[in-house]
Amino acid sequence: MAKLPGAKPRIGLLGTGPWAGRTHAPALAGHQGVEFSGVWGRRPEAAEALAAASGTRAYDDVDALFAASDAVALALPPDVQAPLAVRAAEADCHVLLDKPVATTVAGAREVAEAVEKAGVASVVFCTLRFAETTARWIEERTAAGGWFLGEAHWLGSLYGPGSSSAYAASPWRREKGGLWDVGPHVLSVYLPVLGDVTAITAVPGPADTHHLVLRHSSGASSTATLTLSAPPEAAEVSLALYGTGGRAELPRWGGAVEAFGTAVDALITSARTGEPHPCDARFGLRLTEILTEAERLAAQSAADKA
Repeated sequence: MAKLPGAKPRIGLLGTGPWAGRTHAPALAGHQGVEFSGVWGRRPEAAEALAAASGTRAYDDVDALFAASDAVALALPPDVQAPLAVRAAEADCHVLLDKPVATTVAGAREVAEAVEKAGVASVVFCTLRFAETTARWIEERTAAGGWFLGEAHWLGSLYGPGSSSAYAASPWRREKGGLWDVGPHVLSVYLPVLGDVTAITAVPGPADTHHLVLRHSSGASSTATLTLSAPPEAAEVSLALYGTGGRAELPRWGGAVEAFGTAVDALITSARTGEPHPCDARFGLRLTEILTEAERLAAQSAADKA
């Protein structure tokens, strides 16, 4: 039976990397409405260090952390995250997942099915859906309707010349590139505003770049150019919608720690009310399905031109 969070829910953290250390742990440690119940990591020494810095305890047994928690947040590579999320759900813990949930449809489906079978709440931390300025913009654009086209450029320079980002050392990002790392962000905006994706065209560009053309259930179409390899001088993030209301551009956002705190609140609310959140594990599965098809089509396009 899913655990019913008390007045101060106990939330544990799985993961000790840069994203966990810079966002998840500070948000949980600073959240007045939760008890940060502990940290587990694949490197025990890193878990000890992060726990000490966050005022909580480290666990070397992940099942013990599940037992000591009402919910867990996961900050792990997607295909490490997925099976652990299944185990957390089976231990009746609510789950706060990172995007993408998994890089295989089978992996993401196992998470969604485990969550549903256990009756636990789930939230996928798509930052734009929880950062205050962008979340409000998405809600307003969804309510307005009448959109004809969407256009997005997410040109990250993680692998550009001179990059010193700690995230560049992530093996899964190196393997999967911008399609899987920043693609979920773009889709997390497009899907609520324009509707589900009904058709995809995808072709590769330089390095890890992918160009997508999407058809949506509303009848609108959208484009997205995604990469982590842009020169720093060319790096940009932009998303615009065009429709009966004219042109609307996604505003700038900040405060990942604050956004994660909002995601924590959303998970707790879902756990207490039993109402699924729009960014739940089933939504995470849909993102993986779309990205998997885009990856397949881009690879097919490259093979056809070889």
